[in-house]
Amino acid sequence: MTEPLEDRNLVEIRTLVSPDDVKQAHPIPEPAAALVTQTRQALRDLLHGRDRQRLAVIVGPCSLHDRDAALEFASRLARVAGETRDQLVILMRAYFEKPRTTVGWKGLINDPHLDDSCDIPAGLALARQILLDIHALGLPCASEFLDPVTPQYIGDLISWAAIGARTTESQPHRQMASGLSMPVGFKNGTDGGLQVALDALQAAAARHSFLGVTGGGATAVIKTRGNTDGHVVLRGGGGRTNYSASDVAAAAEKLPSARGVLVDCSHDNSGKDHERQPGVCREVIGQFRAGQQALLGVMLESHLEPGRQDWRARPLTYGQSMTDACLGWDDTQSLLYELADTVRGRRAA
Repeated sequence: MTEPLEDRNLVEIRTLVSPDDVKQAHPIPEPAAALVTQTRQALRDLLHGRDRQRLAVIVGPCSLHDRDAALEFASRLARVAGETRDQLVILMRAYFEKPRTTVGWKGLINDPHLDDSCDIPAGLALARQILLDIHALGLPCASEFLDPVTPQYIGDLISWAAIGARTTESQPHRQMASGLSMPVGFKNGTDGGLQVALDALQAAAARHSFLGVTGGGATAVIKTRGNTDGHVVLRGGGGRTNYSASDVAAAAEKLPSARGVLVDCSHDNSGKDHERQPGVCREVIGQFRAGQQALLGVMLESHLEPGRQDWRARPLTYGQSMTDACLGWDDTQSLLYELADTVRGRRAA
């Protein structure tokens, strides 16, 4: 028998519901659309130096896997965001896709039932509904886009997007970012090198033509005008940190935007120890207090309960991360108020 020329290693091909159909089933109401528009503009104002009075804070679970826990976290965060709105622009981390170094749970969109069934249509619908529920609480969202098709399904509900350390060097992701409608943060490489993120900023700001998918689900040629609302995210790498005053200053010298540095307090910057995130954050707060103008803000991995659990564990601990270990809510809340106090104090000074 002749070996097949195509599909040799495929098990199944399923036609996916179109982005337009998912949006029609889960439409975005006007208040949510207005919140996304306002938050994106607020971030642009921070990024380009038009607003130097506030800091951006991207805070929330490493990944979302439980709708109820996500909404409880969101309701608590929305209250703090309302109380600190004059000092902080707070967005909730709503990450539904997880890059894997080898294998593991790939996130709620890929495997919403947590059982390796990989019911992606259900995952897309659930992710969109969770975003709608969070926005109904008055809280905007941030997310990482791993698959270039995903933004067609949920991009209208995202106010800030991340391109991760493993994909910042990827041409498809740079092309995708050039057409995204929100500000985008490019993480430095997993080795800690900044150049790949700087190259990504330049590439994403340019015009591109590439293959993509329309809202109706058809393959198409996508042409973009370029996204100039990009910045870098310092997350450490290669066993080294890069959040010190000298690291931030060195990065700032190479960036076109006025406030182009956001510090990820987790990952290599915390030595992958969630309990060290507050110390990293306080170091960054100190730089802001001392007058560092290039800081856009910080990112924190946080959930209701501290630490992490294995995704195959049963029963699962409610409100605890299944991926990276996170800060618990009490420590997170205290840190957010501390951040707001710092911003308030710098104004007074």
